[in-house]
Amino acid sequence: MTPITGSIVALITPMLEDGSVDYPTLRKLIDWHIAQGTDCIGVVGTTGESPTVNVQEHCEIIRVAVEQARTHTDRHVPIMAGCGANSTAEAIELARYAQKVGADCQLQVVPYYNKPTQEGQYQHFKAIAEATGDMPIILYNVPGRTGADLLHDTVLRLTQVPGIVGIKEATGDIERAQWLLREAPRSFSVYSGDDSTAVALMLCGGKGNVSVTANLAPRLMHELCEAALAGDCAGAMRLQFQLLPLHKHLFTEASPSATKWAMAQLGLCGPTLRLPIVPLSEAGQVLVEGALTACGLL
Repeated sequence: MTPITGSIVALITPMLEDGSVDYPTLRKLIDWHIAQGTDCIGVVGTTGESPTVNVQEHCEIIRVAVEQARTHTDRHVPIMAGCGANSTAEAIELARYAQKVGADCQLQVVPYYNKPTQEGQYQHFKAIAEATGDMPIILYNVPGRTGADLLHDTVLRLTQVPGIVGIKEATGDIERAQWLLREAPRSFSVYSGDDSTAVALMLCGGKGNVSVTANLAPRLMHELCEAALAGDCAGAMRLQFQLLPLHKHLFTEASPSATKWAMAQLGLCGPTLRLPIVPLSEAGQVLVEGALTACGLL
């Protein structure tokens, strides 16, 4: 696989009022992102409500995303399939399905809740890599959500495992990311998983941004990543300052409540979420509406 670079949207999973997955709107969103210049589409991650879709829905979202992206024969936009689980066997099962239906790579999060040791994390990812062969793995470290941290030395060990090609670094710690960029093999890609600090990481040598903000401003996020990857600090920061209110306020309450509410205001999808995530509060709506206005989207 050619290394993925640029803006990788952490796509929401649209839902109908009854809570079922809205597959027609999912297809429309994929078409829109491809038209807007999004460089890669990530599905069924945290922003895609992976904790609350069932296994059958999880698989079908991946299948539909791959199928719809492939209708665009003029441009290949990769699908990054969220396949993470806190059970290694389940993660392998999801990854094998994603591989079967043609996803380009898999995003594998640090096992959550059960807090494995560093050796446990290493063995988890190694087992997935061995089970899925030539399907590239992007690691995903977000200790604020998982309760476990994939430490620097463990990441370096995992760079030596065939099939593990990159990491979504979502700690927001730029010094930490710099050490990884300094010491990891050049073939290993480091992506930001934090919109607020993504420009800094890319200017340091990161390959792109797995973005929540891209759900609302895909063209601007593509241009931001393009500028940062080209070393155009002034151009990247102009766009960063424009999008900064969204970076902040899309996390004013539990994600993706703010993102879905904002998308509903733009007519992109409905605001429906699954419990335990609840709709954005009135106070949150004021903040997010202000962010949309400040960014020029309303």
